[in-house]
Amino acid sequence: MKNRITFAPRRPLGRTGFVATQLGIGDLADRRIAMDELVATARRAIDAGLNVIDTAPGYEDGYSEEIVGRAVRSVRDRTFIIDKIDHHDRPIAPQVEQSLRRLAMDHADLFVFHGLSTMDGWHRAIGPGGGLEQLEAFRKAGKTRFVGISSHCPQVLAVAVESGRLDVVLFPIGPYVDERYIGQVLPLCRQRGVGTVCFKTFGAGKLVGDTTGYNQPLADRPRGKVSSGGGAGEPSLPHLSVDDCLHYTLTCDPDVALLGLSFPNEQDTALASARRFTRPLSSDQMADIRRRAVEAIAGKGKCWWNPGGV
Repeated sequence: MKNRITFAPRRPLGRTGFVATQLGIGDLADRRIAMDELVATARRAIDAGLNVIDTAPGYEDGYSEEIVGRAVRSVRDRTFIIDKIDHHDRPIAPQVEQSLRRLAMDHADLFVFHGLSTMDGWHRAIGPGGGLEQLEAFRKAGKTRFVGISSHCPQVLAVAVESGRLDVVLFPIGPYVDERYIGQVLPLCRQRGVGTVCFKTFGAGKLVGDTTGYNQPLADRPRGKVSSGGGAGEPSLPHLSVDDCLHYTLTCDPDVALLGLSFPNEQDTALASARRFTRPLSSDQMADIRRRAVEAIAGKGKCWWNPGGV
């Protein structure tokens, strides 16, 4: 892809002071693919200028962390590494230490509690001796610079941001999400100086493909219009385009839109779409995409990030 190195840091990620690019790199693990190939793919996105990278121990049982660690080895000083704590009810120390070993780093920039999506879970995290207290000890020890959560619940996010204890939060933004993420959580984060890293732009792939999520094929295809060629064959289901999804998210304007960039063709498509985004969509355009998103996602299984949706 020609002229790939075009993305420049755009604005600080909340109060962290790190100036982040508008797009971030996620979804870098597939054990069917050789490590060297995955590292090269990650470096390809970094070489395109992107500087925020997301990983977690649960992504292919630590494989993602190993990939990220190798990919950023020579550019660590200009990248922002997000890692996660998958098990909220277990001691934090072993989880953080194991993640840092797989990353081959002495610290990550941000550790977040992964999928903290219930009020009970939040209250346990902030209680005496809870996860946040344990994680703060690692911040003091220099093992992480910042702390946060990822969540699929707008109510939890609002309470967590209001607490003043988080530096960055990760949550869904896209054409098919609970409207509170956009109308309440995002403005609250801006007011409180909390960084926003957002995912589900493509609705786990459901908005742009015939899948129940993350490339899992549909077992039963919902009824749709017959493809334009006519005759026998599978019906053509409604989809959104990459531009529809990404331009919607970029119009909402989180600090970072985190995209799955696991393969060169995914990268090229996403980066080209981002370059085509020259101005925010109008309210009518946004409403039209939301309407078509409901059609595109129908019959494709539970949307766990959208408490008010299907």
